[in-house]
Amino acid sequence: MIISVASGKGGTGKTTVATNLALSLGPDVDVQVLDCDVEEPNSSLFIRPSIEEVKTITTPVPKVDMERCSLCGKCGEICQFKAIVVVGEKVLTFPELCHSCGGCIEVCPEEAISETERELGTIKKGHRNGLEFIQGELRVGEAMAPPMIKRVREYTRPESITIIDAPPGTSCPVIASMKGADFVLLVTEPTPFGLHDLKLALGAVKVLGIPCGLVINRSGIGNNDVEKYAREEGVPLLLEIPLDRRFAEAYSRGDMIVEQFPDWKERFRDLYNKIIELSSSED
Repeated sequence: MIISVASGKGGTGKTTVATNLALSLGPDVDVQVLDCDVEEPNSSLFIRPSIEEVKTITTPVPKVDMERCSLCGKCGEICQFKAIVVVGEKVLTFPELCHSCGGCIEVCPEEAISETERELGTIKKGHRNGLEFIQGELRVGEAMAPPMIKRVREYTRPESITIIDAPPGTSCPVIASMKGADFVLLVTEPTPFGLHDLKLALGAVKVLGIPCGLVINRSGIGNNDVEKYAREEGVPLLLEIPLDRRFAEAYSRGDMIVEQFPDWKERFRDLYNKIIELSSSED
């Protein structure tokens, strides 16, 4: 079971929901958390895992042997991202633009192009009380997050419950975090900004054809427009987390709601049961 926790905008409480949901299910259930917000990972601040492995992640990029190159330009013609171009008597490569498709290598008639490695970032793996934790951290200055997110998702174990903390927004990194999930849990806040970005996020989920549900965080502020919109779109409201100073204080300390307020552990478990019911009804 893969549950991707996403939001149309940052700051809605996506990480709060993902981490508390994961901890509410343990330790008697096989659960793993994948922090796919690789540009700003922060699930570790709350889970506080014991890190056991740190792995440097690389991706292949072209390397040109100019002694064999005939400057035919076929490599530049096939590259849709302009990561390799022939300029005068030189072949220029732009590793940060490369999508590692290998097309330039395949079309080179002189076999002058080989692969070298470029660092994407690091993946950290650890545990906390039986909960497996995987975090991707993109290298500073790296332009593309999806390749790193795909590498993080390779750690998914089919036999476990996998909870993905997705990046905010609706761009390519979010799609990479949601694609292939069994359920998308959308987190929003009852404000005009929350409603606007929820509409964008729901549009992306519908394109992917993944069943989804809604969590409203900081319930009690703003108005009821988010709930109204969810009813109109047929998106079930699965949980409301009230605006509560105690929750804000716990968050500021890096403490978990389900540990500081035990009654909320059952509420998050009930949230998981609702997700299972909705996923089963879609099959």
